[in-house]
Amino acid sequence: MITDVGNGFYVWNGKLYQSDIVRSCIRPKTKAIGKAVAKHIRETFKKDGSKDIAVNPMPYIKNLLEEPNEYMSGQMMQEKVANQLALNHNAFILIIRDDFGLPCGLYPIPAASVDAKYYNQVLYLKFYFQNGKWMEIPYTDIIHLREDYCDNDIFGEPPGKALVELMNVVTTSDQGIIKAIKNGAVIRWLLKFTQSMRPEDLESNARQFAENYMNMSSKAFGVAAVDSKAEAQQVNPNDYVPNAAQTDRTIQRVYGFFNTNDKIVHSNYDEDEWISYYEAAIEPIICQMANEYTRKLFSRKQRNCGNKIIFESSNLTFASMSTKLQLTSFVDRGIMTINEVRQYLNLAPVPGGDVALLRKDTGKLKEGGGSDGED
Repeated sequence: MITDVGNGFYVWNGKLYQSDIVRSCIRPKTKAIGKAVAKHIRETFKKDGSKDIAVNPMPYIKNLLEEPNEYMSGQMMQEKVANQLALNHNAFILIIRDDFGLPCGLYPIPAASVDAKYYNQVLYLKFYFQNGKWMEIPYTDIIHLREDYCDNDIFGEPPGKALVELMNVVTTSDQGIIKAIKNGAVIRWLLKFTQSMRPEDLESNARQFAENYMNMSSKAFGVAAVDSKAEAQQVNPNDYVPNAAQTDRTIQRVYGFFNTNDKIVHSNYDEDEWISYYEAAIEPIICQMANEYTRKLFSRKQRNCGNKIIFESSNLTFASMSTKLQLTSFVDRGIMTINEVRQYLNLAPVPGGDVALLRKDTGKLKEGGGSDGED
């Protein structure tokens, strides 16, 4: 269980992720976050006031975002971090820097517990691992993602206290169903013989009684007869099974905690339902990741020069084909490029498709009205 001790937290003991309900709740979110494409953007202003945008101008940042370490790609690391964030409401990424102070590696930190410590007014995080080892890292070298950020100054509020009772209900319901199934194979009848018999004779008489009176194909099914040598008593086990309404209400509470619903879990949503889920559950995390990556990978001077990290992810990816086809009307207005529209249609980019097009009958407005475009 998660236990707060001072200014720190302990991660869940792993049983939460072993629940099929919990895993199905967080899987759509982690998959969508993993598909977000990280890009380095540099925005600079020209003398005329226009903005010049460069995508991935630094090769080492581009390579870092695509392959953060030797064990995983950027997509897999984003999924791993999203899982840790959903289960613990805290996720940590270690930044490895080279001799010049430039970031050259990103590693998720699977810590068992974390403490916040200050040395000379500098914040450090002390990570304790499952093998008993520990490591202290400056907070400036850690990308820290949080959810339910409320009482603690550093960490997000862990979900353990809110989930422990609900998970007990889920476990108890599952155990009740299993027990009821097992009780279906217990002894239903008890034969008491008035005289001593050998074990093999007891077994033979019990088998004969079952074949004669408990077999569906028996002519005497439903009616039992015994002589004075034995007495038959029926045993009625307690076959309590949680009804469907109780189970559904419990599952809906779990869905509500993870901000999802049955359609998202079973992938039978329409585009409007996905957009609502995307804006409520996925987009806030992507925005937080973009802000934290930018803060920790770039110095303040680099950020002032227009450097930032963005995560490209669109809810239009799950739109219907009719909605995607309507995007073609944005091409000749310069809103979208040809390759951007082709991306939503799951088509490969074409040469020259990254240049914005504009209809010749449009142009910028003049101060006195009218347009300087061609007719």
